[in-house]
This record gives sequence, structure tokens and C-alpha cells, in this order.
Amino acid sequence: MRHHLRIAVGPVQFRIGSDWLEPIAALEHLYAGYPQYDARPADATVRLFAARPWRRWLRPSVHIGGDFVVPDALPLPLSMGLLAAEMGMNLQVALGWRRHMLLHASGVAKDGRALIMSGESGSGKSTLAALLGEGDWRLMGDEFTLIDPESGEALAFPRAVSLKNEAIAEVTAQVDASRLGPLLAGTPKGDIRHLIPRPEAVAAMHKPARPALLLFPRFGGEVAVEPMGEGEAFVRLTEASTNYVALGEAGFAALTRLVRETPAFGISYPDSAAGIALVEQLWAEAAK
Repeated sequence: MRHHLRIAVGPVQFRIGSDWLEPIAALEHLYAGYPQYDARPADATVRLFAARPWRRWLRPSVHIGGDFVVPDALPLPLSMGLLAAEMGMNLQVALGWRRHMLLHASGVAKDGRALIMSGESGSGKSTLAALLGEGDWRLMGDEFTLIDPESGEALAFPRAVSLKNEAIAEVTAQVDASRLGPLLAGTPKGDIRHLIPRPEAVAAMHKPARPALLLFPRFGGEVAVEPMGEGEAFVRLTEASTNYVALGEAGFAALTRLVRETPAFGISYPDSAAGIALVEQLWAEAAK
């Protein structure tokens, strides 16, 4: 393709090609501090392309392709080319990665142990992970947490954090503007702005951590904590995994081990401050 870039995020080496320069330039800003192993074969390929040659210039329309595709997916305008690139990266991992069990979950780590937070879109897991990552936690990722089937350890996937709607102002007020991507207004997911993880999170992205706490957050309502049994946690995580079925027996064993060895709680909170306080409280109790 006319423009291309390689990016390594955790164990995944991406090769991204585009008919337009703009999405590649935006990715180069967000991922400038990430390694780019030009000699290493790509694990996942993303293509941003125009379905017809003239659509490169006339009402440019970005289709997402690569090793795996979603048939009949609607294209995005070029102004959302960065979003298309990020969606493409996530799509290739979600549909094609088999070396680890994938959980649609955010993760942070401290003292060699990992906190994993899983929930539906809007549950607040990405915002909590981003805010914790600006403190004394290491951000492991806001989109996927990878579980090694053999060791049971959590591996990081610290791509740029996708901040949405109200979370944008809350997080951006605490970070330098140089660590922020452009504001993408009115996307199918609302307003989006990407946060570049701290350099130490990127430098440590190949360092695993032992899962120590599972949380299923729910933004809104009064502060509440509900212990969760192994069975419920198992079912929720099978629903949050994009490759649990494909991994077969290895996926079952990995997930069974995770829920048996890791305490799990559902939490509700009215705002981020209350959510972080709950996280810190439960983390301290898990360490006892």
C-alpha cells in the first residue's frame, strides 16, 4: 500500500498499510515510543483502503481489511481514519490471536501482580485503568488482557487508551497534551480521544504479572461491592473472551485456573474517585 507502518504492542507485531497518509501519521504520533521490529514477520496485518480508486479523493471512505475482515462492515470517513486503524488492530487480534487466551478487559499491575477489570462498554473499566495508570500502577491495557495458558500469567497489550465522552475531560486534565491524540467527534462510539500510555508502561509491556484480583465494574449507582463466585466469574469471562472456544481444552484450563486462584468482585460506583477508592480497598484486602 502507499503508506505503511509497523508497531509492536505487547507480543503482537502489527503491519498497517493505508491508501492515505493521515491515519499512518496519527498512528506514528500515538506509537512513537513503541518498538518497531522491521525484520520480524508481522503477526497481524491491517489494511485501510478505498473500495474504488476515486474514493481516495472524492468523499474519501476508509474500509478496514487485513488478515480477517467483517463482511459488509460500513466504511468510515477519512476524518475517522485513526479510529479505523485502531478498530482494525483490535479486529485482527480478536479474530486471529491463538497464543494466549484473550479477555476483553482492562488491566493494571503493581508489585508483579495484576488487576483485571472486565465489563461491557460504558462500565468504566477503561477510565479506571487510565486513571490508575497515571498513579503508581502500570497500565497493562484497556482493550485486551492476555492470559498465558501454561503459566496463568497476565500479559500486557498497552495500546493507546481509547477515552470516550465524559472520560476525555476527566483524564486529559491530568496529562500533558503531548500524550493525547486528536479529538474524534461524533464517531459511532461517541467522542473519542486517545491517550498514549506512560513510557514506563510501554518499556515494561513484555513483563508478565500474576493475576491477583478480578473486578467487574459498573459505573453509576451507589457504592457497592459484591463477592462473585467462581461459576459466575467463569461464565462472564467466557463471554468476554474472543478466542475461548477456539483454544478448546487449553482455554478451559486457563480460565478455570484463573477463576479458582483469583478473588472476584462486582463493584458499582457513582464516579471515578469512588471507583478508584474501591479498587485500592479491594487490592489491599487481596494482599493480606
